[in-house]
Amino acid sequence: MNGQSLDPWLFLKDRDTKARIRLFCFPYAGGGASLYRSWKSPTPGSFEVWPVQLPARENRINETPFTRLDPLIVALEHALLRHVQHPFAFFGHSLGGLIAFELACRLRSNHGIVPAHLFVSGRSAPHIVDADEPMHTLPDPELKRRLRKLNGTPEDVLAHDELMSLALPLLKADFAISETYSYAPREPLSCPISAFGGSHDTEVSSVDLDAWRLHTRLSFRLRICPGDHFFIHANRDALLSAIESDLALSRGSPAS
Repeated sequence: MNGQSLDPWLFLKDRDTKARIRLFCFPYAGGGASLYRSWKSPTPGSFEVWPVQLPARENRINETPFTRLDPLIVALEHALLRHVQHPFAFFGHSLGGLIAFELACRLRSNHGIVPAHLFVSGRSAPHIVDADEPMHTLPDPELKRRLRKLNGTPEDVLAHDELMSLALPLLKADFAISETYSYAPREPLSCPISAFGGSHDTEVSSVDLDAWRLHTRLSFRLRICPGDHFFIHANRDALLSAIESDLALSRGSPAS
């Protein structure tokens, strides 16, 4: 992945130093910062994409993955605090949406800092309990079957035993972060929230996405895009345009 590494947690390319806002992007389970390597603001100067690199993937492959959310959020708080003194927003897909939300809550609680906007994608609102069977405890063959159903792992990877022997431990660790999470009630965030979902996502319903509106004191917007749980790849340009539009509205009603 070509780019400029600020530190292990961040990987940037094609810097837009005149951008008005930094968009920190958090990956889904098993994903790395390269998921966002092709993302950029439709309009120069609007926002700058800051992909977040979690341990145990890509350039951090030799590190130990987190298996619980709380210590990951503490680590992210320390890693990103100096970078969120500039206006910023969060985007996260699936597991990344949960990480973005909990980090926003922690920054508010400990530092009085709130993102200009929170973008969540392919993730049920945090107070909704997942009734599905946990994936992080499944035997490998069953986990592979569930991964095929999600349609986020290429078939040639699923069929490659050596690649899957490397991928499965990270996937199980990431699923454990999500599946052991317990929501702690707190005051809604004082920033707008936009939620995105796939029209054929069998994992996250539009009702569960719409429930994110309970977690903001400001505006909320729900958008349903064509596709399954991993709709963000085919809808990249539409997503980026929507993010730019919503950030422009956020600047008209800044978080307090």
